[in-house]
Amino acid sequence: MDVMSRNNVTVTGRADGPVVMLAHGFGCDQNMWRLVVPALAARFRVVLFDYVGSGSSDLAAWSPERYGSLDGYAQDVLDICQELDLREVAFVGHSVSAMTGVLAAAREPERFARLVLLVPSPRYIDDGDYKGGFSAEDIEELLESLESNYLGWSAHMAPVIMGNADRPELGEELTNSFCRTDPDIARVFARTTFLSDSRQDLASVTAPTLILECAEDVIAPREVGAYVHAAIPGSRLVTLKATGHCPQLSAPEATADAVIDFLAPA
Repeated sequence: MDVMSRNNVTVTGRADGPVVMLAHGFGCDQNMWRLVVPALAARFRVVLFDYVGSGSSDLAAWSPERYGSLDGYAQDVLDICQELDLREVAFVGHSVSAMTGVLAAAREPERFARLVLLVPSPRYIDDGDYKGGFSAEDIEELLESLESNYLGWSAHMAPVIMGNADRPELGEELTNSFCRTDPDIARVFARTTFLSDSRQDLASVTAPTLILECAEDVIAPREVGAYVHAAIPGSRLVTLKATGHCPQLSAPEATADAVIDFLAPA
């Protein structure tokens, strides 16, 4: 198995620098990080990749059995770490990848020095006192719409997820990213994402952790950031002056600065 080509792995930045691994979220690929990479690459060895089924990964390596749970995505992360013999990794996971990082670090904690959870959500569906932002009916309606008309769903939902209605080019970019994803793969990834419940996994986190939330985010509201912060002892919670669920695109300087501020002392 050629992990480097399977996951379209890219390594940039300082060859002798501490390792930062950037992991994209649902419907995206490593290109979503392009605006924060230059600032990080000046200090760190930056590892980017596409999950199998996303971007320029090897689609032939995708299967619904492996990628029907977040464990399959966590294994992609660990496969790359093993292939490059990475240690002391600072893992930056966007959206659902925040929980993928939590799972990967629980399996092989010796590989991970720090975690940065960018707009994380351990569960999207409300559950008693827990407020994930959506009812079960909301999520089922979202998934039914996605499965019946993926391109139409993408055109409607991407601008909502991105926010920043005054900057329509951002919503268009996310729409195009969604539309480049194979609809059959996207359907599985969507169910894996939006029906996941990783709340109990937060207790396994031992690495120093930064939680980055946005001031306004319809996918991961601030109640979720507060929950994750409370569930991970010693974690740091920072609220970016940003709107939407993709601050690495809408507020790249603030995002990069927050990451560097957290990682630089290490």
